[in-house]
Amino acid sequence: MTDRLTSTFRELYGSAPDGVWSAPGRVNLIGEYTDFNDGFVLPLALPHTAVAAVSRRQDGLLRLHSSDVEGRVVELRVDGLEPGGSGGWAGYPAGVVWALRDAGHPVTGADIHLESTVPVGAGLSSSAALEVVTALALGDLFGLGLDRRQLALMSQRAENVFVGVPCGIMDQTAAACCTEGHALHLDTRDLSQRQVPFDLAAQGLRLLVVDTRVKHELGDGAYARRRAGCEEGARALGVRALRDVALAHLDDALAELDDPVVRRYVRHVVTENARVEEVVSLLGAGETRATGPVLTAGHASLRDDFEVSCAELDLVVESANAAGALGARMTGGGFGGSAVVLVEEAVADAVTKEVMEAFAAAGHRAPRIFPAVPSAGARRLA
Repeated sequence: MTDRLTSTFRELYGSAPDGVWSAPGRVNLIGEYTDFNDGFVLPLALPHTAVAAVSRRQDGLLRLHSSDVEGRVVELRVDGLEPGGSGGWAGYPAGVVWALRDAGHPVTGADIHLESTVPVGAGLSSSAALEVVTALALGDLFGLGLDRRQLALMSQRAENVFVGVPCGIMDQTAAACCTEGHALHLDTRDLSQRQVPFDLAAQGLRLLVVDTRVKHELGDGAYARRRAGCEEGARALGVRALRDVALAHLDDALAELDDPVVRRYVRHVVTENARVEEVVSLLGAGETRATGPVLTAGHASLRDDFEVSCAELDLVVESANAAGALGARMTGGGFGGSAVVLVEEAVADAVTKEVMEAFAAAGHRAPRIFPAVPSAGARRLA
């Protein structure tokens, strides 16, 4: 891929790039809709990556091109970048340039060519991969001295402010900080993190990602509404964030809330934080198989309390578990996108076949199913 990107870059811009960088997509094992509640998450990086060939410029011009989108090179002036001004895919790398400059970093322009293997619309953080690879490349080329935490924060600000998506910090931190063979136990309040060994192959296990290849319009705006509901719950309970509601006191907290929707949101977040801690504890004890029911319980909470699942995601979980999976859950924002399924290696093919047949019987488009192999975070390739 590096040679191909370099060749295309030369065709587009007339010279070789200064370097090539990559950043991965991610799948979240457990911990959904907790990151904007100062909670805990447990993502892992995928082998699917966004790769960028980049050269620095000194003339204030930003030129962007993607092999994954038909069209010409997008040309922008770095001093003219404003939130909401660059739509579509180009808004993600442009937003990073804006965020870096807005923070006082001397980014004077760049030529960027991008190519990604992260499935778009699958809930696997294709946008965060674009942001983080751009931030890493520009940080290196302009000698900005940014650590991985700062790269993630700059990328998140690009998406929050420039693109206008109120995401939490998990996706960008996963892309920047995950390591091969591990899941990332992240405390989204202080960004402290721990690499948790997650070598499934050594235990005869496999984690499947099932991309339903659907995205329902119902999901538009749902993220923002649920974030607002969680914030309302925290205010009503007098806490900084729902992270501060202890599981042991959950029933008392719920009794203080009048709005039944907010009550369900609070219950999901508090129990989901507990599920993350339970999974981390089980992995640490070598009880990986025992995490399966915790994943399934997480799906039920997302389906019933947070109401972000859909028929296709529910069908993945139901059919996979019926075929012998250890556990399964939707992952990402929901309303389509992907699910994860923990299986014994010996039954992985049978589970895959059952899910495919269930989708066909329901008249759904065939899902895309592939193993999630814990992979490296963002890095320079050349």
